[in-house]
Amino acid sequence: MDLPVLEDLRPVAGKRVLVRCDFNVPISNGVITDDLRIRLPIETLTWLLDEGAAKLTVCSHLGRPKGKPDPKYSIAPVRKHLEGLLRARGAHISQVELLENLRYNAGEEANDPDFVKSLVENQDLYVDDAFGAAHRAHASIVGPPKFLPSAAGRVLAREVEVLDGLLQKPERPFVAVLGGAKVSDKLGVIDALLEKVDTLLVGGGMCFTFLAAEGHNPGGSLLEHEFVENCKRLLASARASGKRIVLPTDIVALSPDGVFGTGKEPAGEWREMGQDLPDGWLGLDIGPGTAAAFADEISTAATVFWNGPMGVFEDPRFAAGTRTVAEAVASTKAFTVVGGGDSASALESFGLAGKVDHLSTGGGASLEFIEKGDLPGLVALREAASRRDS
Repeated sequence: MDLPVLEDLRPVAGKRVLVRCDFNVPISNGVITDDLRIRLPIETLTWLLDEGAAKLTVCSHLGRPKGKPDPKYSIAPVRKHLEGLLRARGAHISQVELLENLRYNAGEEANDPDFVKSLVENQDLYVDDAFGAAHRAHASIVGPPKFLPSAAGRVLAREVEVLDGLLQKPERPFVAVLGGAKVSDKLGVIDALLEKVDTLLVGGGMCFTFLAAEGHNPGGSLLEHEFVENCKRLLASARASGKRIVLPTDIVALSPDGVFGTGKEPAGEWREMGQDLPDGWLGLDIGPGTAAAFADEISTAATVFWNGPMGVFEDPRFAAGTRTVAEAVASTKAFTVVGGGDSASALESFGLAGKVDHLSTGGGASLEFIEKGDLPGLVALREAASRRDS
């Protein structure tokens, strides 16, 4: 996409660099439970230091503090962890400052010009390495490139290279696996993928709106009535273009009196059923037959993109479908891309995170890139480069 990269910023020696990272990591009782988003940008930070940058001012958001300070979302645990990682690489941490949570200031999400000016004050260069936030037109993403020579960091550049290649020149067969709760969140993505893939496998809560479009009874499962017609259109469009949308043929369901969810005591009867569920029964995972069929499709693919779990995998009763898909993605010889978010969490929980070719750091950003082919953060960097070149 002709993004400016770190080498385009040279000379860096003696310069002060504002670096936007995505350190929006899960924290439980002050402990970071997954540090992937902190580990990956270390390559960018150490490159800048090795090039002689005088100072790095690093910034990130964390959670949703709604424009005001909230100790729950303090960046302090991240700062401590980042310093440890930099020390391990031999970096001089005195040259690196991590600002407090950007979203403590309402100007971040509002893209307030005054907040942008406060960020770029006394800075010489800007590096965006926050792919997970690149779909947000926030102050720290789209503001600095208007004032400073700017470039993509290693994480951002790698994400764009992989996803752009996935869309422009995938090896075939190209199989996409989509899950998650709502089909409404992914209609644009499905439209875009149907132009690129050979087969689309649909699981998770979103499958029930597709099944309803084919006349099946979803019982008490998640169903977006207003999007049934959209699903009918997508199914017809796929058939007309020779593409395949594969829906579950069996479902693991929970009885109407059942209880599920994180932090709750599980209760109720759960059983394997077909495509039609009794009234009140909740479909919470794809069944073993569907999981095996999905795994077969993945095993014969040359390119695989996966985003969204097949069920409520946090509950062991409904984890088998997601586990089977995760294991298939991890073991296939295809080029595999996992689109961050809950899919990444599932891979991590099954011990498979290191067995895919590319694990995206941005669930929402990767989906929006696939849907629209561009992101506000990328546009801002290209416009900064064009101003510099002219």
